[in-house]
Amino acid sequence: MPSACDSLLDDIEDMVTSHDPTPHERQFARRSIVPRPRPRRQQLQLEKRPFVIPGTQKIWVRTWGCSHNSSDGEYMAGQLAASGYKITENPSDADLWLLNSCTVKNPAEDHFRNSIKKAQEQNKKVVVAGCVPQAQPRTEYLKDLSVIGVQQIDRVVEVVDEAIKGHSVRLLGQKKEKGKRLGGARLDLPKIRKNPLIEIISINTGCLNACTYCKTKHARGDLASYPIEELVERARQSFQEGVCEIWLTSEDTGAYGRDIGTDLPSLLWELVKEIPEGAMLRLGMTNPPYILEHLEEMVRILQHPRVYAFLHVPVQSASDSVLMDMKREYCCADFRSVTDFLQQRVPGITIATDIICGFPGETDEDFEQTMELVRQYRFPSLFINQFYPRPGTPAAKMEQVPAHMKKQRTKELSALFHSYKPYDHKIGERQRVLVTEDSFDSQYYVAHNKFYEQVLVPKKPELKGKMVEVDIYEAGKHYMKGRPVEDAQVFTPSIAQPLQKGQVSGLPQVSLLDRLSLARSTPVFILKKAKQSEWLTEKLSAEREQMNAALTADLWS
Repeated sequence: MPSACDSLLDDIEDMVTSHDPTPHERQFARRSIVPRPRPRRQQLQLEKRPFVIPGTQKIWVRTWGCSHNSSDGEYMAGQLAASGYKITENPSDADLWLLNSCTVKNPAEDHFRNSIKKAQEQNKKVVVAGCVPQAQPRTEYLKDLSVIGVQQIDRVVEVVDEAIKGHSVRLLGQKKEKGKRLGGARLDLPKIRKNPLIEIISINTGCLNACTYCKTKHARGDLASYPIEELVERARQSFQEGVCEIWLTSEDTGAYGRDIGTDLPSLLWELVKEIPEGAMLRLGMTNPPYILEHLEEMVRILQHPRVYAFLHVPVQSASDSVLMDMKREYCCADFRSVTDFLQQRVPGITIATDIICGFPGETDEDFEQTMELVRQYRFPSLFINQFYPRPGTPAAKMEQVPAHMKKQRTKELSALFHSYKPYDHKIGERQRVLVTEDSFDSQYYVAHNKFYEQVLVPKKPELKGKMVEVDIYEAGKHYMKGRPVEDAQVFTPSIAQPLQKGQVSGLPQVSLLDRLSLARSTPVFILKKAKQSEWLTEKLSAEREQMNAALTADLWS
């Protein structure tokens, strides 16, 4: 069929004729092309609204969960205060709520979620931290909220600054050095201790286990230990600030150092060298597998006069079948070996433990074995937990024990625990106790004896922070009451005056008016090597308030 074209092209080059412009002429023509100007949009009028300068607001910090979480909360409060924010204990007065969460049990997360809802109802700005957002950051109720990961607490000021401005920031990364995961934020950060007499030091984060019920593992990850020298320096600094009691904490203190070529006893012997006379050290929780190989050394440490003869060793269940389903990596005989060995060689030692009631697959026979363990050892401190399936854990997918049965077992174990009184035989004893806290009802001071047993003493200011002798005259389920011995020596273990409640401890180097950005300029002020004090914090806050007013006035003039 003939083509519609009269002439055929034998080659594509035949498309170019001698009458067409050359490539050079095309390029020259391009330079003379002028883009058509578009109509300019009208300038938007700047709304007159208060200019927000981060650092002048009030922050309410709320923490749930373990002592590791408490330490994180203290660090975050300290950094915010050092940057000029005012930490308030009244949530209604706060401009922003910093909510530091716990993911161990459903009730703790429920309280956390309800607090977020309450803050939003009151039009408070919210920043969330802790294990819940770290483990499940895509949870619906956390949508659009600013998040601080458990290893990013040293950047809390940045996140709060942005939240105050109305932005949403999420920092959930892991800290690494040369490819190796670190224990977390630095230990020498500014801090506000909830109790100026007690320093909580996290010696490592994460653990070596993979318990099927544990959600904390999803947040804290694998074991990462701080170097011994950093922990010793932190303890030394704490004693220089008037602290008289140190708590060592982590997800598993017994596993400390396995990732960096050391162990728990090596750390403890170095720390003991720094403890002033009369001050005390308390060990945190350790799982049976990692303390078994150090028992001889631990006996010598727990016998030391400046270390509490106290150890928290969770058993969770006395049934080997249940322990296997939990993937606890020990059997009940291992727990008994640890407990028997320590009780024989450290007379009077307090062994605290945890038990989960109603773990998936737990039979009546399994539960009875647990009851028998408690009858035998009559633990003076027993943490009883009804099992709650945590989302994303293997145990949540197992066949569950009926809710009414879990409640009944929890009730039975609680009744057994309350059926014996561990301290009645101590009435009439004379004990040396360290007074560090207020009682829950604020009627007494709380002291602890060598075995970390709670002794209530009269609320006399001269006793706070002192090592005193008392005569035990009354005993309850969880406490004893002691009467100070007349004319007995009252010893002061603190080597310096304790900080005032709310006073910032930590770094001598503080950023002032950092990240202050205006439409016209971005002034940044840095105060180098300034001593932390109440005066500094108040002065900083006042300076920010003055600059806020001055710059706002200038902006609209």
